[in-house]
Amino acid sequence: MAKAVVTPLDSGSPRKTVGLLIESSRVYGRGLLRGIAKFIRVHDNWSILYQERMLGDSIPPWLVKAKCDGIIARIETREELNYIRSRKIPAVDLRGIHPHSKIPRICNNEQRTAELAWEHLRARGLRHFAFCGFAGADYSEHLRDYFIQAIGISDRKIAVYEGDRVRSGMRIAAIEAQSLLHEAELEDWLISLPKPVGVMACNDIRGQQVLNACRCSHLLVPDQVAVVGFDNDDVLCELANPPLSSVAPATERIGYMAAETLAAMMAGTGSVEKEILVSPIRVVTRRSTDIVAVDDPVLAAALRFIRENAGCRITVERILDHLAATTKSVSRSWLEHRFKDVLNRSPKDEILSVLTANITNLLLETNWSLEKIAEKVGLRSAPQLSTLFRRRTGHTPGEFRNSVRTNSPFREMADGGLLASSRGESHGRIAVKSPKD
Repeated sequence: MAKAVVTPLDSGSPRKTVGLLIESSRVYGRGLLRGIAKFIRVHDNWSILYQERMLGDSIPPWLVKAKCDGIIARIETREELNYIRSRKIPAVDLRGIHPHSKIPRICNNEQRTAELAWEHLRARGLRHFAFCGFAGADYSEHLRDYFIQAIGISDRKIAVYEGDRVRSGMRIAAIEAQSLLHEAELEDWLISLPKPVGVMACNDIRGQQVLNACRCSHLLVPDQVAVVGFDNDDVLCELANPPLSSVAPATERIGYMAAETLAAMMAGTGSVEKEILVSPIRVVTRRSTDIVAVDDPVLAAALRFIRENAGCRITVERILDHLAATTKSVSRSWLEHRFKDVLNRSPKDEILSVLTANITNLLLETNWSLEKIAEKVGLRSAPQLSTLFRRRTGHTPGEFRNSVRTNSPFREMADGGLLASSRGESHGRIAVKSPKD
């Protein structure tokens, strides 16, 4: 992927005034603002014009009166698009619903988002899937189509619920609010689904509504309905009952890249991509998907043992010994065949996937050295950890930690779905399905 070339800015260069039309009312917009702020701390000759707003608000009077050198916006309405065009100054769009505007766009990779949600639910052994979105919301319809596409590779059917079609031109916030009028329909839809089922919600707002509907319908989460959302709004996800798993977008990285791109445009240096899609970081697992659903009690016991002991240098032989002592004695070839048939991976791959997921979580959530992380996950040394992580993800632990946590513009990691090979995201409960499911 080509990238904008930014000329280093020094304190002697002219100060640039940049207007921001980004909502602070949503976690997605606040993440973008944090990414832009990180860029500004490095390049201190920007003056920012900004006021709290909601997605789709009208053009603020202060921006009309101001002399700006550039604009970064989430262009929602035709009014915003026409105004920004009329200014005839460099601009970057972080919404992406006006693809023919000739304004560079940097957006979340919706296809990879849907794929991560699908991989997360599939890794839990689920065989039935559904999508819950908002009719008329562009992002919801994109995620729906990509989710169906991902599942279609495996030729699996999917149920969809989106509520009533809204009138043309209705704002996103109004579409989402209107969905509250159809809670009974949502409950009926959830009751009608085959169980257990994995549901992708188009965002955390919809995910919380699905969880509420499950509670009102006396459906068990995650045993009967496992739910994953999008945005990873930590407050909303933790307020949900049970807490909601969610795909975390790389919003700070998108914001940083937007500022970097605008700087290049204002300086007139380098080439600028017309569209950059940035992959989400990972699925943050909470209790709403804390399950592995398989119809074989021996396989369930093997999965539980792996997830509970991945940091204890376990081997396939130890799994077999554990099964013989606690469940049923089986051969290695039988176990290999069942893993491949049900989960499409080997016991060894499951061990390495869970181990890699554990490493990933510690890289993201702690400042521990590689030596300490290696000790924590049961590896002999930091070099062994680095070799394993690079083999499984394609990147070193340092590259991953620096890109995700410090938001450095590490472009090659922005489009690859770094954790695609790490399917064992959580130490979840193991649910054994009855034969009738």
